[in-house]
Amino acid sequence: MVNADEIAKLCYERFNQLPRRGKPEPGREWTLLAAVVKITRCANSDTVKNEVVSLGTGTKCIGQTCMSHNGDVLNDSHAEVIARRGCIRYLIKELHRAVSGGDGSVFCPADQQGKWRLQPGVSFLFFTSHTPCGDASIIPMQQDSQSQPCPLVRSVNGHEGTDVRGGLKRKAEEPSEAQNTKLPRLEHQETAEMGQSIKTPMENVLEDSAQLEIKTRGPNDSAGLHSQVPDIHRTGAKCVPGGPADPLHPGMGYHSTGVLRVKPGRGEPTLSLSCSDKLAHWAVLGFQGALLSHYLQEALYFSIMVVGKCPYSQEVMQRALVTRCSHVSDLPAGFSVCPPVLLQSSLEFPFSHAQTVLRHQAGQGRISPCGAAISWCNVTEQPLDVTANGYKHGVTKKAFGTAKARSLLCKLELFHSFLSLVSATNPSALPSSLRETELQTYWDYKQASQSYQQAWQQLHSQAFPLWPRSNRDLLLFH
Repeated sequence: MVNADEIAKLCYERFNQLPRRGKPEPGREWTLLAAVVKITRCANSDTVKNEVVSLGTGTKCIGQTCMSHNGDVLNDSHAEVIARRGCIRYLIKELHRAVSGGDGSVFCPADQQGKWRLQPGVSFLFFTSHTPCGDASIIPMQQDSQSQPCPLVRSVNGHEGTDVRGGLKRKAEEPSEAQNTKLPRLEHQETAEMGQSIKTPMENVLEDSAQLEIKTRGPNDSAGLHSQVPDIHRTGAKCVPGGPADPLHPGMGYHSTGVLRVKPGRGEPTLSLSCSDKLAHWAVLGFQGALLSHYLQEALYFSIMVVGKCPYSQEVMQRALVTRCSHVSDLPAGFSVCPPVLLQSSLEFPFSHAQTVLRHQAGQGRISPCGAAISWCNVTEQPLDVTANGYKHGVTKKAFGTAKARSLLCKLELFHSFLSLVSATNPSALPSSLRETELQTYWDYKQASQSYQQAWQQLHSQAFPLWPRSNRDLLLFH
């Protein structure tokens, strides 16, 4: 059995080996980390080799009005999504090695012509330093409560203003050109120039905890003589339209559970489903996506999921990632309901919100989520990719729309990498689904992956009928 602490340590060490660029400022910025680990069980022995093949950090999403029709903007920069997209880069390179006859690929020929499968003994594990945002993070609050991965954002009409777990309240606003992407403007920002005292993060936490206790007492508990009403960790991810809404009742009745949610943006709605929803989705359709399904005889599933030290509930994780899709049936060949084994590590990510609060020192300013997202994957060329607001970190607006500004993880770049794989494949060895001459756009290639689309329809109709599909106009790029 996999040791959860060993996996967490391996991922944290891989992060520590990365360059400084894009990492949080110690003691002031926090982030989340996720990784894909390749597990290789050696034949004729009990030896197991664990290797990080993709790693990602990030907590941000862009609003729907910022999405690009050219596929050149990274929409969702949450760590789990970054890690998975980095893994897609890695898998494309491994398939390129396989079709070119190179040694050492994780893939070997499958039974069907033009199809590949994982080498015997190879599997993949998913690690995340915190419970995924959305349904998996709606868990009972304990005394050592910490922030959740989707901080609550103040809405236009003033509801849902305070994040009771960390005092990270900020205005819902459009990012301006002059705004530092790593320093979201905070409401009630206290500055020395204004002659106001600067509260430490711990003072904010204690103040918010006191307010929470007042809010959760019963009508006869004004003196605090009775036990506190149980509360839950809350997520900023919003219920998708058309389904149950959050009741917003005090305590445990604040959220609806088991429903699809979209991530909050910086002042405007996003079209990015929560990481809880995406992980549940990958447990049925696989994490390889539609394009790589052309080449694979069987979908790729995470056999194990390890969560770092954080507020955690096995029951809630089971509900969010497993139970919602456990009844899905009639899937095409190569697909199945394949939820991961769920484990938790006792090791905490050094740049978690809780650790950042502990390490914060006077004069560092307000604690905030890091605006940059880091991707590293085990490929020879350009393994590191650092982004902010959907573009390469550090580029100016003048470069927008050019290759210089594109993340290597955006749809357009991954599509071009896939087309390079197709070009490198001997025409006689191409999968039958790729022999259609009229395939041109990203949309065309996704739709031509018929088995994947059939599995997608079954998952939608049986488990996630309200899952919003991407606008076709956003997928017609070449």
